[in-house]
Amino acid sequence: MNKVIKMLVVTLAFLLVLAGCSGNSNKQSSDNKDKETTSIKHAMGTTEIKGKPKRVVTLYQGATDVAVSLGVKPVGAVESWTQKPKFEYIKNDLKDTKIVGQEPAPNLEEISKLKPDLIVASKVRNEKVYDQLSKIAPTVSTDTVFKFKDTTKLMGKALGKEKEAEDLLKKYDDKVATFQKDAKAKYKDAWPLKASVVNFRADHTRIYAGGYAGEILNDLGFKRNKDLQKQVDNGKDIIQLTSKESIPLMNADHIFVVKSDPNAKDAALVKKTGKRMDFK
Repeated sequence: MNKVIKMLVVTLAFLLVLAGCSGNSNKQSSDNKDKETTSIKHAMGTTEIKGKPKRVVTLYQGATDVAVSLGVKPVGAVESWTQKPKFEYIKNDLKDTKIVGQEPAPNLEEISKLKPDLIVASKVRNEKVYDQLSKIAPTVSTDTVFKFKDTTKLMGKALGKEKEAEDLLKKYDDKVATFQKDAKAKYKDAWPLKASVVNFRADHTRIYAGGYAGEILNDLGFKRNKDLQKQVDNGKDIIQLTSKESIPLMNADHIFVVKSDPNAKDAALVKKTGKRMDFK
């Protein structure tokens, strides 16, 4: 009996030593990751990032959305285009986030005060001030602000959250696949339908042919009318309708209307084209 007890004590002591070693190993591994340097290639060059950034500043809405989706609440972000200063759908996640100017004109002084360890910018908006931003903190940049998949991949790598970024994109792909399956079942030979996204403003009307909305509609399987597709092929993402003659550009089976401006008066130009596209 005493031998058994002695063996149990020795075994327990051995396990405790192993646990201690494992704990130290995990701590060392975590410490090493915090000290690791990651080289990130992006639209404005290559940036070295030490460890996992914790104080992040995002300079376009797409980057802010991705940061929150990856579990990172920015210390600084630019003002929203509408529902200022923060969009309703995300403002609760940005309670402690400081507004640092607007997308086309970030406030460098306010950004510097936040002492960020990572800035996420875009070439299309911030190319002229990129060098100044880089002096404040390591700065990575996407080419444009519309391609959310590129933003997700870049930020996943920069934040040390590549697995989380992959999971996020997979979740999106799964939802797209489900939508396509339901759409084909509902519309049969009529699928794919043509779609367009129209934004009515107080002083003009525009079509989002490409960009964020266009990319999502394309992924879902929608098509554009022939004239609109030509515009996209020529590199135009946002098209301003300058006359009644250009109205056919928005022609589609389904027109998605974005009325972000309360003073917009042209929405009546779009007639109801069919039932809501509800898929369960």
